[in-house]
Parts: sequence; C-alpha cells; structure tokens
Amino acid sequence: MAKICVIGTGYVGLVTGTCFSDMGHDVTCLDIDETRIEQLKQGIMPIYEPGLQQLVDQNVEAGRLTFTTSYAEGLQNTEFAFIAVGTPSDADGDAEMKYVKMAAESIGRNLSHEIIIVNKSTVPVGTGDLVAEIINDLNGHQPPPFSVVSNPEFLREGSAVNDFMSPDRVVLGSTNPEAAKKVADLYEALRSPIMITDLRTAEMIKYASNAFLATRISFINEIANICESLGADVREVARGMGMDKRIGPAFLDAGLGWGGSCFPKDVQALAHMAEVRGAHPQLLQAVMDINCNQRIRAVNKLENALGGLDGRTIGVLGLSFKPNTDDTRDAPALDIIRLLLARGATVQAFDPQAMQASKREIPDLQLRQNPYEVAQDADALLLATEWNEFKSLDFERIKTKMRGNVIIDGRNIWDGGDLHDLGFDYYGMGVPRPDSKK
Repeated sequence: MAKICVIGTGYVGLVTGTCFSDMGHDVTCLDIDETRIEQLKQGIMPIYEPGLQQLVDQNVEAGRLTFTTSYAEGLQNTEFAFIAVGTPSDADGDAEMKYVKMAAESIGRNLSHEIIIVNKSTVPVGTGDLVAEIINDLNGHQPPPFSVVSNPEFLREGSAVNDFMSPDRVVLGSTNPEAAKKVADLYEALRSPIMITDLRTAEMIKYASNAFLATRISFINEIANICESLGADVREVARGMGMDKRIGPAFLDAGLGWGGSCFPKDVQALAHMAEVRGAHPQLLQAVMDINCNQRIRAVNKLENALGGLDGRTIGVLGLSFKPNTDDTRDAPALDIIRLLLARGATVQAFDPQAMQASKREIPDLQLRQNPYEVAQDADALLLATEWNEFKSLDFERIKTKMRGNVIIDGRNIWDGGDLHDLGFDYYGMGVPRPDSKK
C-alpha cells in the first residue's frame, strides 16, 4: 500500500484519487477550494460521474480516502504527489499553467522528504522540466531528493472510473527510470500495457492522441456535409469505412462536433505550441474550423427550415457536451443556443444533468423538466446531446405538443423515415431527407 496525495479534485483528480484508494492505497485528495473540500467531507460530489459517488463513499468509510486543503497535511509521509489541476486555454490558445505552477510551488515549500511528483494534468511539452525547476529554485537547488514523472490521463467523462480501472495503456515519462518504475508499480494490479518513455514524449502522446481523435470527428463531419450535397448517407459511409481494419469504427459518428474539457483546449494548445516554434499546424486549424462550422450549420438548417428564426421557439434536447456528464465546457448545445438567441429565437431546453450549469452560462435560457415540456409550443426541436433517454421518445405525443413540425437530429439517433411518416420535417446530419427517397 502506497501513500498518495492527489492535488486537484476535478474530473481527473477526484477520479484518480478515488480509484487509487479503491485499489487499497492510502490517498489524500487536496484542493485549495475550501468549499469543495468541505462538501466532499460531507459526501457532496462537485461533479457528476457515473459510479464515482459510491466509490468515494465506500473508500471514505474504509479510511483509505481523505480530503484536505493543507499541503503540509496532504504531503506528510507521502510517497507520490499527483498534480491533477486544471489547465484551461488562455487568451492565446496556450494551456494556462498558473494552477500547475501554484501546485509545484506549494509542493516545493512543503517538501521535507524524498518524493515522486507525478504530472497527471494535461500540460504543454516541457512542463516536467518546469516543475523540477520551480522546486529546485524554491529550495536553493538543494531540495530533498525528488523525481518528476509524466503520467498523462486518458479518462473520458461519463466513463472515467472504468477508463481508470481498465485502461488501454498507462503512459509514463521521466528522466529517472527508477521513479517511473515505482509509478508503474501503482498500476500493476490493473494488468494493462505500461509504456515508459522520456518526459517530453509522454507529454506529447497525450496531445497527439486527443488531436487525432478530434481529427477523426471533424473528418467524418466534413464527409457528412459532402454527403448532404450528393445524396449519400454518412451513417452507411462511416459503417463501410469502419469495416476496414486500418480505419476502424470509433469516432466516426457525424453530428454537431466535439466539445468538453479536453479536445478543444488540447487541439488549440498543440496548434499554439507548433506555431510559436515555427511549425505550421494547417491540419489542426482545419480540424477546429470544421468543428466550429458544424454548430453554425445546425442553426442554418433551422433558419432555412423555418423561414427565419426571429420570434420562433426552439426546443433543445441536451446541454452537456456529451451524455453521462454535467460538463458544459465548450458544449455544442450552448454555442447553438447563443446563436439562436442572437437571431431572435426563444430557446427552451432540458438535460438530465447539466441544467443549472447551462443556466449560469446563458441566463436567457428557459429550462424545462422533461423532453415533452421542451416540445410544448415549439416551432422546432433540436437534439444536441444523445442521452439514452432521448433515443426512444413518444413522438406521437411530441407531435401533439409542438406548434411546428421541424426536427433537427444533431446526432443522427432517430429514424428519419418514421418521423417523416408521423408528419415531421426531419433533418439529420449528413443523411438524405426522408422525402427525397423515392
């Protein structure tokens, strides 16, 4: 059993700390947000993540998981300190490093024994060296022995617990192979492939992975737009592509594009790193442009179908950037809603988890309690997030509630032919219009 301190209690930090404690380790989760730590001590979760509440409760009860705001307490006798703080995009598109720097400084000021510092946050290439430099400077270049290991996270919101416990791979990078091996030992029980490399390569693997996945999504969305102009069905195109073993089916679902806490900032940060070093990230820029354009295309579909948006009422199903999370960071739904409001529409919406977060972002958004209230007196209905409960709606009931009949299926989860037969004017993303099939 190792003694671990995890700094940061967001999606990455709380999941990492909780899962390590569930594996039998002694874990302290540390955060400078006093309100958040007090709520965690009371069993109140700061985020929605399936399965996490139960794991937190049982490991707190078992005495393996504790919470603190004190670095002195959190680092006492600790063998590993995981930095898992946020790195949002700054005004230039680079990763904002102030929280990582603050964590490194606080570790340096409270360092009294040998320790391995593990960068779990998604950080620019070279951050491992920066963390070591900060700690050395604070201690007159004579701190207690420490090593820095990069251990990028590959957790998907909505399935983060399973991703931690059953990872595709664990990536570790360090200038100290012995330290990397000790971190690898923490993951040994998961029986997953472990890759040990140098610091900068490990940091780059994270950015390259997310950029490639975002590229696949933008690629299929561009193909979807071409399919619309040619009368082809992107769903079948993607299925045919995915049967090729060189391609595979993952991340080939056309729709409104990607959002969330990782893809937007990581693609932007990688492009920024390339630009400042004289490289030319044309592909990355195109990936971001296509993604932004998908949201505009959805609004244009609505405007064309309704003959204008001014004075219209639009119902929006789904607000989080993906199902099974309450995270609305860079959610396509919110951008679409802002565009609709700017063009004079009224928007009423429902999401199983992200209602309050969305209301804070867009005060003019009208919230409803279920999909059928969203449909009430709506001129059009737009699906933005493919929550399971939206997949089998009673559309005969919805038809009686709507004022209009336009459906924009932003995730291609419904049968356009069936909805057309019920009298709806159905529009998917990259699929033929039902009434065009003869």
